[in-house]
Amino acid sequence: MGFPSIYPTGVTIYNKEKAYSGYTVFPTTKGALLIDMNGNEVKLWAGLAGFPNKILPGGYVMGSTGVRGGKYAYQDQTDLVQVDWDGHIVWKFDKTELVADPGKDPVYMARQHHDYQREGSTVGYYYPNSEPKTDSGNTLILTHENLYNHDISDKRLIDDKIIEVDWEGNIIWSWRASDHFDELGFDEAAKNALFRNPGLHGEAGGDWMHINNFSTLGENKWYDGGDERFHPDNIIFDARNSNILGIIEKSTGKIVWRVGPDFNESEATKKLGWIIGQHHLHMIPKGLPGEGDLLVFDNGGEGGYGTPNPASLTGVNNAHRDYSRVLQFNPVTLDITWQYTPLEAGSLLFTDASKFYSSYISSAQRLPNGNTLITEGSDGHLLEVTPDHEIVWEFVNPYFKNFGGNFTSNMIYRAYRVPYEWIPQLEKPVETSIEPIDITKFRVPGASVGEGTGIVTAVDGIDPTKEIPLTGSGEDEDEEERIDFCVASVKKKDLENK
Repeated sequence: MGFPSIYPTGVTIYNKEKAYSGYTVFPTTKGALLIDMNGNEVKLWAGLAGFPNKILPGGYVMGSTGVRGGKYAYQDQTDLVQVDWDGHIVWKFDKTELVADPGKDPVYMARQHHDYQREGSTVGYYYPNSEPKTDSGNTLILTHENLYNHDISDKRLIDDKIIEVDWEGNIIWSWRASDHFDELGFDEAAKNALFRNPGLHGEAGGDWMHINNFSTLGENKWYDGGDERFHPDNIIFDARNSNILGIIEKSTGKIVWRVGPDFNESEATKKLGWIIGQHHLHMIPKGLPGEGDLLVFDNGGEGGYGTPNPASLTGVNNAHRDYSRVLQFNPVTLDITWQYTPLEAGSLLFTDASKFYSSYISSAQRLPNGNTLITEGSDGHLLEVTPDHEIVWEFVNPYFKNFGGNFTSNMIYRAYRVPYEWIPQLEKPVETSIEPIDITKFRVPGASVGEGTGIVTAVDGIDPTKEIPLTGSGEDEDEEERIDFCVASVKKKDLENK
């Protein structure tokens, strides 16, 4: 879809009566940034990267100090650190592996990517009775490990490994995706495509799964009801490149719950619909509205392995969809209990669904008042929506990175909202609602207001006050009338019932 070259950035909407007010943290080109509801920069930890950044109670922030470089690297962070309000590193881990890249001195690195969780919080964001530890406790970290596994491919693999480290940095538990290949549900067509091209990134290897988040389940009604798959210690994850959502049994490492990679495998998954290239799957923690359901940003774009088709001649990235969905669904029945899609955003799927679309990164966080904070990451777009899909806070990232030439990006990997009390160093800010502007009248300086500024000519036999229907559609008075587009037709009354 078309996208304007000029548009406002910063906070564009804020309804302080309906929003869950607090601070929002996200990684920028300048460092880890904390803003208030009006978009004021209240704190910048300059130069601190974040994959992602997370706030801990007491004004601590987590992130990384560097990125592994060179052609053998792929999204590896050199370390994971906890930094206090004044910029002092109070905890650091960088001992996953001694990395010896050709031509460089060996150096220990964390090889962290995409996610981590500190003990005391299952999901890394605020919920009632959560107490993320700040001066002790274990940390679960998502890392990389290069290896060969000829059951998967004859190519060098970038495998996903989850490790648990104690406060002193000792690795006390680990899990590798490749050890559970037979539990992932790939059919023969998928295995064939995967073997030939396991998501290759040059010398770095094949990022065959691309796990992009994980968290523990925590206390939940399913386990309380006797379903052992949902043990509070078990770990939920999703894998972007394979379109897989799964739960790992912490005590054995086995995958005890899985959806995907084939969403045609049952009537329940068909009804759920294909989840493609997804991010930030997690169980809504106990104490938040929707507790026990799963929440995921279903990106769309492309992902998965399988039978070749016109959009995927090799069978790699064989599933496609050009819009995103935020889904909340029951993990037992797979019934969707809430969603935010282009339809809820006011766009028809067959005309302009890509107005809500991020083909990579992105996230969704359930807030204590029932709202959902959505990171539509590729466009640096944050929005908080109510259960009834009203946008009550919106922010467009004003910080752009130039990649050379005319290529720029204001992407936000993932944002989190935190309560004011987690930052005791700051006084609660003044909250000022921001009304949405009327975009039909919004103009940049020097532009005409447009309507009513030109000559109006009445045409013989035509009521000059009559509003003309959309091109190709019928009269507005006829509820049975189809609205015809090049690719589809729809009845007006059906749209009004959405």
